[in-house]
Amino acid sequence: MCRQLDVPRSSYYRWRDATDTPTTIRHRELTDQVKTMFDSSDEIFGHRMVHTKLTADGVAVSVGTVATIMAENGWQARRMRAFKRTTNPGDPDKVFKDLIGRDFTAETPGTRLVGDITYLRTGEGWLYLATVIDLCTRMIVGWAMADHMRASLCISALEMARDKGHLQANGIFHSDHGAQYTSRELGTWCTGNNIRQSMGLAGVCDNALAETVNGYYKAELVRGPAKSGPWKTIDDLELATLGWVHWHNTPRLHSYIGDVPPAEFEQAFYAGITSAKELVEIK
Repeated sequence: MCRQLDVPRSSYYRWRDATDTPTTIRHRELTDQVKTMFDSSDEIFGHRMVHTKLTADGVAVSVGTVATIMAENGWQARRMRAFKRTTNPGDPDKVFKDLIGRDFTAETPGTRLVGDITYLRTGEGWLYLATVIDLCTRMIVGWAMADHMRASLCISALEMARDKGHLQANGIFHSDHGAQYTSRELGTWCTGNNIRQSMGLAGVCDNALAETVNGYYKAELVRGPAKSGPWKTIDDLELATLGWVHWHNTPRLHSYIGDVPPAEFEQAFYAGITSAKELVEIK
């Protein structure tokens, strides 16, 4: 081989005896970078999200290489598990018209929002979380926690969204048919704040976005960023939940808005960048 390639025999022995080739060194460096990024997400990011984050940090690597490295090391993203539903059907005569039509998009923040309730157990009992999610930014703009899931819980979440400037006049709030959302109390609040209520069809995933976020909350809080469950007290879980909401809004990347965090997309929107495509091109 040395004769055919016209290279010194010494080059062959130097190559044979070398402990680290440039390729080996590069692969080890990439493996360390992939592991750092994967661990920083508390094992939630899959190979595509890890690749997106590394690319954003200036690391030149292909998505295929990231996938190979993660497979070699058995690094897999944590997946959601199924949980029982919390929706208690309300009065069918108080169901509102579907103003969303399974179109979970919006061109402007504060105009189309969805909400839902979920829960986790503590040593002191259940903690219920009501969320309000903006369909333009995918940001959780309002949330409330309590040891019950009465209508006042949902109203508290909407009040946070309103008070922080995330609800526009004549905006749409979409939910399921739960008794909290069909209640007179919530209806009065929405009317008084010039918010239009919307509900999908019964028995159909017409509030899929809110339910998906709730699924992430359970899967990631139990086996993700918090890694502190089971919780002994409601206060412990409330603190962990606040951390998760921050994680969802700030560091976490969302493909719908161009693989950037919701808070960053919202800031860009009000700075004049009104589409995910435009934001990606600028970055």
